[in-house]
Amino acid sequence: MTVVFLGIDLAKNVFALHGVDAAGKPCLVRPQVRRDQLTELIAKLPPCTIAMEACSGAHHWARTFSAFGHTVKLIAPRFVIPFRMGGKRGKNDQADAAAICEAMQRPAMRFVPVKSVDAQSMLALHATRQGFVQARTATINRLRGLLSEFGIVLPLKAQTIRKRAAEALEGLPGWARFACTDLLSEVGRLDERIDTYDTHIRLSAQHDATCRRLMQMPGIGPTIASALRASIGGGHDFDNGGQLASWLGLVPGQYSSGGKNRLGRITKAGDSYLRMLLILGARAVLAAAAGKKDRISRWAVSLAERRGYWKAVVAIAAKNARMAWAMLSKGEDFKPVEDALPADVAPA
Repeated sequence: MTVVFLGIDLAKNVFALHGVDAAGKPCLVRPQVRRDQLTELIAKLPPCTIAMEACSGAHHWARTFSAFGHTVKLIAPRFVIPFRMGGKRGKNDQADAAAICEAMQRPAMRFVPVKSVDAQSMLALHATRQGFVQARTATINRLRGLLSEFGIVLPLKAQTIRKRAAEALEGLPGWARFACTDLLSEVGRLDERIDTYDTHIRLSAQHDATCRRLMQMPGIGPTIASALRASIGGGHDFDNGGQLASWLGLVPGQYSSGGKNRLGRITKAGDSYLRMLLILGARAVLAAAAGKKDRISRWAVSLAERRGYWKAVVAIAAKNARMAWAMLSKGEDFKPVEDALPADVAPA
């Protein structure tokens, strides 16, 4: 019997495989395959469709298996859980592999795009930079907490903290001064590392034609453009811009029943890093929109007045995601429209 569909449960050292033939009958069930055996085993199989959960190392294995002529699909782990026969109480590696094999055959299943080496390299820059940003925020908060123990309460603004904390060091007792000085120098070191990564990302975006097109759009700079380019490529895995906005969690969740449509808060599904960047870009668009007369700026200001600041920000972020998909999928430049106001858009 020939394997037609193969589900692989990924791990660090031991993998589980579950393959079925055209009739859906299991014909390759391997509960334990060592890491050094996996590549050789897959290379010997005739071309088939292989599915894995989109987890650590999945994109590397997808590229490796594709080189052997296989069709590789990645599935978000939350879409696999309903197909596990034992449910939440029957979780094991072999059950996961069988659930992946079953889930991949569903006609309505949605898959995760396989990233190239260059895309993953760029996302490594973004991940490391974001780690430094989080470390800087934690260090600043630690510094504020220590200073508050000595009656020095500082505001949240990072630039103000740097200045006022340096001024307050002389009034601190010995060891407290040593600790706060060390924290302040750590903040400066993290600032330098973040600036270095910002430079790398900016130069990379400037040398990429697609990123340069994306940066023509208001609210999208080098960081957002390179992250979008690396994460979704040409956007061909989405049928329209609305699917991209939904994938990013920028659309409202539905709680509809009995013929009544109820829309709640945004789902916050998908890539939280991309969603955060688009939200920050949308805030910049709204802040700069007050003095502008173009169509998008007038719409943004009007929406903020009618529905509130945060709903307007999310709506702008969702609109930017849809426009970014159109530019990526069609290879077109940004085309601003200067005519009348657009029709009212329900906020996300």
